[in-house]
Amino acid sequence: MSAPDVAGTAGRIIANIEKVVIGKRAQITLAVAAYFSEGHILLEDVPGVAKTMFARALARSVGCTFKRLQCTPDLLPTDVTGVSVFNQKSGEFEFRPGPVFAQTLLADEINRATPRTQAALLEAMGERRVSADGQTYVLKPPFLVIATQNPVDQEGTFPLPEAQLDRFLVRLSLGYPSLEEEGKMLTRLQMGHPIDDLKAVVSAEDVLACQEAIREVHVDDKVKRYILEIVHSSRQHEDVMLGGSPRASIALFRTAQALAAVTGRDFALPDDVKKMAHPILAHRLILKPESRLRKRTASAVVKDLVEDAKVPITDKQKAASEDYFS
Repeated sequence: MSAPDVAGTAGRIIANIEKVVIGKRAQITLAVAAYFSEGHILLEDVPGVAKTMFARALARSVGCTFKRLQCTPDLLPTDVTGVSVFNQKSGEFEFRPGPVFAQTLLADEINRATPRTQAALLEAMGERRVSADGQTYVLKPPFLVIATQNPVDQEGTFPLPEAQLDRFLVRLSLGYPSLEEEGKMLTRLQMGHPIDDLKAVVSAEDVLACQEAIREVHVDDKVKRYILEIVHSSRQHEDVMLGGSPRASIALFRTAQALAAVTGRDFALPDDVKKMAHPILAHRLILKPESRLRKRTASAVVKDLVEDAKVPITDKQKAASEDYFS
């Protein structure tokens, strides 16, 4: 599958999601890029801005098995991974898979689950497998976890630990729609919800082909260096206690490839890295206590990192510029 083919597949998914979620093309594009990078997505925003609907629309747009997990404080790890049940007829224990065995899992309000239950997702998200009762089960690809959480909720919540946050490739926020967009939303919802009529527009095989194809996207050595400079600078920033890990460098590299392919290019540009820097890095940085007291935010730090890094000019950019002016 070539880069234009990846762009065509992504375009069908994006257009399908936009039948439900209005005016959020940028966030949808980033989510599709993360999906094609084999990563997981954390949607963090205030209540009522269509986080769950966004996740359901993405899941419905792809012909994969889908399960929704409503996280609550009394949810147990076995409610996620599955449980062994004694079969009286056979006289043996049988393993009954939990919702994590779906190809697309929506963990709604993940921060309402206890840390013990949140940890049940770690192995599945990191290694695409589940260990239960001494057995290891491989999850069917493509495997995607979409989690939602409300940052304004405090009572009855358990903040995600740093190790779990690091498992999410990107963290996205939808934000409020504009006046015109909200007006269109009211019109669409008048006779029923469009999610009820949403059909799959691509197959699981198409997604797997896209995930393989983006690995072939060319990343110039200068762009690689640009990625590493941004991540390494995060470890030395005066406001940062814990910067981006090598996993962050890999994530920025892979999503830059994916974003290039989604837009129809077979090579990554520094602009792809810039667009992915905030969704990749902001939730991975731990600021110093004194910086938080000064109202510094991870988003502001990422902005500093991108502005301070010298933007390279690749050979393909030079060639394109010469062709334009010739």
